[in-house]
Amino acid sequence: MAVSRLEGVPGIGVDRMGDAADGAADPDLLRLENLDTDLRPLAAALEATRIAIDDDNANSYLPFPGHERLRHAVASHVGRGVREIDWQHTLITAGGLNGILNVLLATLEPGDEVVLTDPVYAGLLNRVRVAGGVPSLARLEPSAAGWSLDLDSLRAAVSARTRVLLMMSPSMPSGSVLDRPAWDAVTELCLERDLLLVVDTAMERILFDGRLAIDPLALDGMADRTIIVGSASKELRMIGWRVGWVVAPPALVHDIGLVCISNVVCQVGIAQTAVAVALEAGDGDVAAAAAEWERRRDVILAELDGLPVIPPHGGWSMLLDIRSLGHTAEEASERLFRLGRVAATPMTNWGSERAGDYVRFVFANEPCERLRGFGDRVRAALL
Repeated sequence: MAVSRLEGVPGIGVDRMGDAADGAADPDLLRLENLDTDLRPLAAALEATRIAIDDDNANSYLPFPGHERLRHAVASHVGRGVREIDWQHTLITAGGLNGILNVLLATLEPGDEVVLTDPVYAGLLNRVRVAGGVPSLARLEPSAAGWSLDLDSLRAAVSARTRVLLMMSPSMPSGSVLDRPAWDAVTELCLERDLLLVVDTAMERILFDGRLAIDPLALDGMADRTIIVGSASKELRMIGWRVGWVVAPPALVHDIGLVCISNVVCQVGIAQTAVAVALEAGDGDVAAAAAEWERRRDVILAELDGLPVIPPHGGWSMLLDIRSLGHTAEEASERLFRLGRVAATPMTNWGSERAGDYVRFVFANEPCERLRGFGDRVRAALL
């Protein structure tokens, strides 16, 4: 029997689909099940990694909060040239989700509620539960134009037990991007109810159709109650480097740092200078990658024209409503794999029961050329 902290902590499904896809060893199989990408990191970051292998300072536990150059780079990146962020208010973590867990462990009492959007990455839900928190879900509403946050549902998700609003924009798995009214509603709730805002910024610059990022730290009254958690994995395509960061108000830095030391102890030493180099390069590298991912999104949307797919406004993935096609998520995933040679993850447990109406297609790892004909595969498997 599992220990109590693992009650309600299911698997995320991606591992199972990834294992099946690896085991098939079929070059014709479209790998749309996990958040890998074929776009390489910045060349200068790769070279910095190679150099770090021979640097003895990169083979050390110290300093525990992370290398100073990277912490300065994070402070500059999060400040966006608009505000000065004290680099000592930054902490380097072993990936973004390690940062999320550390923040939750440092800010939640057992039984505290955390508001997230629905559908949502199952890994975020599971970290809330492992930290002793209770997820409370606010609906993302689908339409032919994309996803939007139901503001009434957001307000209803907040209770007397709520401690944190955990937002991600663009979010996984939907690609939903919070607009100004949504951020204003988040701000209003945080100020009225004395709540913390934790923002997962792993994909904040991966925006489509000319959308611009909204800076959570610029929201009126939010600088002292907002915790930014970032990652090199998505925007910088440095998945295997396992480097993330936390930028927190001064009053919380010590506690989060204590959890960091008590959890993973330190970050990947040989990766930190490389991530600093990538952050210091500015937005151009990320913008070029985002433009390629937008082209892939557009190919898939054209291929699935006429099917109930919800267009993402950013990020790496999109959802297809397979319940309306007469399948469960598990059935659709199996049929896509067997009949369409498409690896796609069912969204079971990725939020409320309604998340089980969808399968997810990740478009970060397959070039446009291989995505041609994708619609025929989907129709052959599901219609």
